Amino acid sequence: MAHTYQLFIDGKWRDAADGATMPAINPYNQEVHAQVPIATTADVEEAVQAARRAFATTWSKTTPGERARLLNKVADLLDADADRMAVLETTDNGKVIRETGSQMGYAARIFRYYAAWADKLHGDVVPLDQKDTLDLAIRVPYGVVACVTAWNSPVAILTNTLPAALAAGNCVIVKPSEHASTTTLEMARLCEAAGFPAGVVQVVTGAGEVGAALTGSKGIDKISFTGSPGVGRMIGSVAGGNLKPVTMELGGKSPNIVFDDADFDRALVGALAGIFGATGQTCIAGSRLLVQRGIYDRMVEGLAKRAAQIVMGDPRLPETEMGTAANEPQFNKILSFIDAAKGDGARLVAGGGRADGPGLDKGFFIQPTIFADVRNDMKVAAEEIFGPVLSIIPFTEEEEAVQIANDTPYGLASGVWSENIGRCLRLTRAIQSGVVWVNTYRVAAPQAPFGGMKDSGYGRVRGEAGILEFTQTKNVFIDFSGDKRDPFSMKF
Repeated sequence: MAHTYQLFIDGKWRDAADGATMPAINPYNQEVHAQVPIATTADVEEAVQAARRAFATTWSKTTPGERARLLNKVADLLDADADRMAVLETTDNGKVIRETGSQMGYAARIFRYYAAWADKLHGDVVPLDQKDTLDLAIRVPYGVVACVTAWNSPVAILTNTLPAALAAGNCVIVKPSEHASTTTLEMARLCEAAGFPAGVVQVVTGAGEVGAALTGSKGIDKISFTGSPGVGRMIGSVAGGNLKPVTMELGGKSPNIVFDDADFDRALVGALAGIFGATGQTCIAGSRLLVQRGIYDRMVEGLAKRAAQIVMGDPRLPETEMGTAANEPQFNKILSFIDAAKGDGARLVAGGGRADGPGLDKGFFIQPTIFADVRNDMKVAAEEIFGPVLSIIPFTEEEEAVQIANDTPYGLASGVWSENIGRCLRLTRAIQSGVVWVNTYRVAAPQAPFGGMKDSGYGRVRGEAGILEFTQTKNVFIDFSGDKRDPFSMKF
């Protein structure tokens, strides 16, 4: 029987004001596994006002040590509930259990990391020319933060922002994707169990109208958004009209560059991980594989052979290597890109359509697909697909690889495979992306900042940079001279 969820507003679980719900559909079997509420505009505004009250009366008066204790408690609860949470997320979006399971542990690590940051926002004493004035530059929270997250890794994306915002002293309202909301609601339950005061952590669910109401509210002080550039532009426009700061992570079309002198076997595995891990539904997918001509044919052949061996099936089983597209709209979008690549003349060497076979007939399964001899101006190479579709592009010289890598509006992630340390260092500087992996791919750490350049967004999550995104600098002048002053001349 499908579980019916409720909104979490002002410390209470309740239905949407008009009682409306939407189905949560398991992409593996297309069965409804839950009902999720659709918040009204009034529900959203109630959450905003509850957050403002909580910040003014409770949360802004909470000590850093108390915030740290609550964040560590969430981490403990998440560790204890990790297996159930992993199964639920796999059920919600089709990602394999071997990844959702590890993501739950990783999320707990991020909570603990930012718990340790809660009492480390020291600020500075600023030396001035004025001898009788003490100057303090201190870090303070914004107040009420709206976090809008995506469907591909709901818990991981949420924990990129939620614990940092809370550690900094903000109240947070989360709006998850309508395609994967259940684990975010469960995270709110863990925060409730940990003892966060009412209104400090809230969740409103629904489609784009709910997100627009939240990010457009004048009661919001800061916005964090993960999603598409199109929606990001709309949010940025509204936020600009309200003069509200925004942090955005907007996806990518990442180049994964393999040189002739690379460790071939490691690079092949890295290429597979970059595009077929998480069914390619990740902002950091290495969807453009640039291969130097000396090993090009060998790499194409090796990848095609390995792609055909990828185990697909029930994503809840540990032996499954690749799950489904997360939802039907995404499934159809991926297939349309495959058709476009065929029409543009790219050479299909693996996959190329919907996957079939035992246990695959009801799910949104797509074959691991590889196109060779791709030009960078083809649609399959130019636009973000968010699926298991790899474009292999040949290059001759290092300068050509850099030119192809940067010939995109995106700039989130990239990879470089070479045993030449000088070349690796040159490319880490030359490639226009927020993250560069060298002789590895798709690696993350709580301590390491993450974010994009160009159309991949701005601002950073994780690391020290991640918590600073949720603070602003307040300057305090203290005059201890005791002198009277000229009231008509500013003191410099």
